[in-house]
Amino acid sequence: VPPHPGPLLAIGVFGADIGKTILYGLIVALPTAIIAGPIFGTFIAKHIPGHANQELVDQLAREPQATTLPSFSITLITVLLPVFLMLLKTFADVALPEGHFFRAWMDMIGHPISALLLALLLSLYTFGYRQGMGSNKILKLLDASLAPTAAIILIIGAGGGFKQMLVTSGVGDVIGHMAVNAQISPILLAWLVAAVIRVATGSATVATITGAGIVVPVVGMIPGVNRELLVLATGAGSLVLSHVNDAGFWLVKQYFNMTVVETFKTWTAMETILSVVALGFILLLSMFV
Repeated sequence: VPPHPGPLLAIGVFGADIGKTILYGLIVALPTAIIAGPIFGTFIAKHIPGHANQELVDQLAREPQATTLPSFSITLITVLLPVFLMLLKTFADVALPEGHFFRAWMDMIGHPISALLLALLLSLYTFGYRQGMGSNKILKLLDASLAPTAAIILIIGAGGGFKQMLVTSGVGDVIGHMAVNAQISPILLAWLVAAVIRVATGSATVATITGAGIVVPVVGMIPGVNRELLVLATGAGSLVLSHVNDAGFWLVKQYFNMTVVETFKTWTAMETILSVVALGFILLLSMFV
């Protein structure tokens, strides 16, 4: 769900409401996470021996005591602030008339960029100054955090370019007509397209952006399609079958000190369960919204 860049761009492509997308996403995500997390984790843990990563053990030994960490409540407030502001904007749009001063303020504060900026400023205090960090250390952390964003921007740009190439070539219209003739559920179609791109490219962000661009013509061909659920279905499809062409696959393997086979049994299986179970809940939710 937002503020992840993939769903945010998919929301723009489908013309969905960001607040409803977050709300529906939470309804789908909570039971899905329980099934793919604690339930599957309890089962698979019996079959995968755990091996501590010595590099991480040494790193933890050098870190300050855990008492210096922010409290759970402060961490939760900081992390969920942008989601809360975007939901508040949606509530203001529904509950207040146009032209109301509070609605105008919430349109500005609840915009994804503004919400993320406010969360960043809050984190500088809660995770920085409040923890005893000086200005120089915070600036160093900010400098270090800018480097990884270059890869994210490149991935988003490549995904957007790939999406536009497919849209311009008319692939989306062809798939849309095929879906109408075959009477395929648009939600299932969005999931399938994103899943195929995910398996082929290994990038969930590229799969979400490109899948949205391919499926969006269906919105105009089939009346009554819930755009928010299309966003969620595309996002769910982008998670399926994480394997060796996904950077996250190797990251998890390395940090948890697992073999490739163990990573397939745990990470790949968990991602696929997330994707399939989420699709089931999205289809169920589509019967009520």
